[in-house]
Amino acid sequence: MFSDYDIIVVGGGHAGCEAAASAARMGSKVLLITMNLGTIAQMSCNPAMGGIAKGQIVREIDALGGFTGIVTDETMIQFRMLNRSKGPAMWSPRAQSDRILFAQKWRSILETIDGLDFWQDSVTSLIVEDQLVKGVRTGYGLEFFSNSVIITSGTFLNGSIHIGKKSFSGGRLAEAPSNGFTQHLNELGIDSDRLKTGTPVRVDGRTIDFSKLIEQPGDDDAGKFSFLNTTPLKNQKSCWLAYTDTEVHNILRKGFDESPMFTGRIQGSGPRYCPSIEDKIDRFADKDKHQLFIEPEGWNSIEYYVNGFSSSLPLQIQYEALRKIPGFEKSKILKPGYAIEYDYFPPTQLDFTLESKVVENLYFAGQVNGTTGYEEAACQGLMAGINAHLKSNNKDPFILKRSEAYIGVLIDDLITKGTKEPYRMFTSRAEFRILLRQDNADFRLTPYGYELGLAGKERYERYLQKEKLVNEIIETISSHKVLPVEINDYLSENSSSPVSIKTSTKQVLLRPQVNLKGLYEHVKTFKDLFVDIESSELFDEAMISAEILIKYKGYLDREKEMAEKISRMENTKLREDFDYSILKAISFEGREKLQKIKPRTIGQASRISGINPSDISVLLIHLGA
Repeated sequence: MFSDYDIIVVGGGHAGCEAAASAARMGSKVLLITMNLGTIAQMSCNPAMGGIAKGQIVREIDALGGFTGIVTDETMIQFRMLNRSKGPAMWSPRAQSDRILFAQKWRSILETIDGLDFWQDSVTSLIVEDQLVKGVRTGYGLEFFSNSVIITSGTFLNGSIHIGKKSFSGGRLAEAPSNGFTQHLNELGIDSDRLKTGTPVRVDGRTIDFSKLIEQPGDDDAGKFSFLNTTPLKNQKSCWLAYTDTEVHNILRKGFDESPMFTGRIQGSGPRYCPSIEDKIDRFADKDKHQLFIEPEGWNSIEYYVNGFSSSLPLQIQYEALRKIPGFEKSKILKPGYAIEYDYFPPTQLDFTLESKVVENLYFAGQVNGTTGYEEAACQGLMAGINAHLKSNNKDPFILKRSEAYIGVLIDDLITKGTKEPYRMFTSRAEFRILLRQDNADFRLTPYGYELGLAGKERYERYLQKEKLVNEIIETISSHKVLPVEINDYLSENSSSPVSIKTSTKQVLLRPQVNLKGLYEHVKTFKDLFVDIESSELFDEAMISAEILIKYKGYLDREKEMAEKISRMENTKLREDFDYSILKAISFEGREKLQKIKPRTIGQASRISGINPSDISVLLIHLGA
């Protein structure tokens, strides 16, 4: 009745979707097993994609040939480029999505992929022989066999939901958890732990007085995530800003004695950078207000997401406090805020490919690795799907360096340092963030995606065309000079000192008050130089990249030089079977961590928490390096 598969993906969230899509498109026969086919790619928390550093990850997924960026573009209701006032390394795209359309679009894409099958069921255990995974067993008593299995179970493993004193099992609100699977993996030698996350109330938008809120519209010229020619966003819905106050905080404090977090009923660590409202007012008692983002859930939905008001306090307390926020005096709650506690598997048990070090051909991706966020989950799923396919076909693994992608930073952080709280990506985690910009993800990664067979011919040709345009623009700027009469009015308007002689356009562009778009629009002789290429749909993108490459050349060259130095350490390999306990010159803690993580290179060893420079010197001496 049932076929054997190359790869089985367990879970239909953001990690599972990218894993199944990538492996199937590369040629594997894939089965996606999920507990509910109706909730594939559901946005369990806020209906948004991208943000600080997360937007860079989405663009990287897209550049490699993944679908998260395309789905976001086709279903977004608002777009904003964050951090425009800062340097380009900090620019981060963010989109508000239509929650229902997002899931529908993902489902429709998956259903068009050859070699991808679906099955609605729970997975209760793995089929394992001599620590080699052979398939899965399901709740219906079925067995499916495969070469590899990718676990992307999200928050469903032994999920427990908390609202005040009330606790009940659940993977999401109104959805059953998966119980027993963690214990099975423990028996196979895979360690697990508990984490906690939460979500705020959803409110009926018809009961919100938006006149008391601060409107936050999208960008006038809405951007997008995908490097492909996806549908541009013409109309947008606004988000809104609101604020708590001391009265709201005092009401929330009344529920602290019933809070599962403060009474100790929740044992798992919560996200440090996205805390619940009760955690915020407890930790930051000196703050008399906190900002809230009021986000629409879709084009035709009355539902609004109160971002920043995540809570596990009793529903009555949530309701009472919410109604004291200006604009929410008559608000009605559609869904309560709640905390969810779930099992995860410390990621130091994984290799760079996201394959388990304990059970061969078993991969983990997403929140089961201790991360938080759709973007972090999706990129792990993509990488796990790619590497499961490559290994099944006896090909070399695909591993991204920290200097190549935020995806490389994320995976290296997880498997080298581990995490005791939900991991969230920030630009500050990347030491080469000026190299890892959102505008150049295609330059960095599309050649890889094309070689893997994920980035199609159209995508690759667009990348080549954009690269050609960027080079042409830089060459034109470098050779052009501008007269004072052509430029001084523009310089004066932008508080930049005038020029007195014919001046290099490149030198003018290096001024902080000057941008390439302004030069293009105000200097006719300069604009005339681009008459042959300005009609290209990629011209605006190429102009942005060219300007960054010119303005930040010194910084870029320094980061590239540093990346090359560190790369030499990454090329110094360590044996997987090396016994670190014999190196008595390294502290006991250091030897214990090295033995547990089994770093592949000196570079990875240097990033392990607790390993100091003298320990690295001992390793280098032992290697004769």
